[in-house]
Amino acid sequence: MPNLPALSKYKIMWIWTLFDLPVLTKTERRRATRFRNDLLDLGFGMVQFSVYLRHAYSKEKADVIAAKVSELVPPAGHVQILFFTDRQYQLTQSFHGRARSGPERKKPDQLTLF
Repeated sequence: MPNLPALSKYKIMWIWTLFDLPVLTKTERRRATRFRNDLLDLGFGMVQFSVYLRHAYSKEKADVIAAKVSELVPPAGHVQILFFTDRQYQLTQSFHGRARSGPERKKPDQLTLF
């Protein structure tokens, strides 16, 4: 079995990619969609519409991933990459409002099973 380095919450990294891409023309929309799909292919997950997140086991690996992202940026796109240690990411607070899904449906009076 290979000798693996010990994992540390101060060395493990989280990569946040935030972007603002033009989507006024069909070509720009296509490029923006391609960029988002490329992020997914690199192992990122969508946190919000223009915010994607990925885990990396070291700062060196995070730098390699960031370099790959920089090669994918469409013309006129604005992309920022933020790096957080696992310890810093643990301090993240997330809040979600109550979603409204349209008019409330009437509940059935009785359920019949056969």
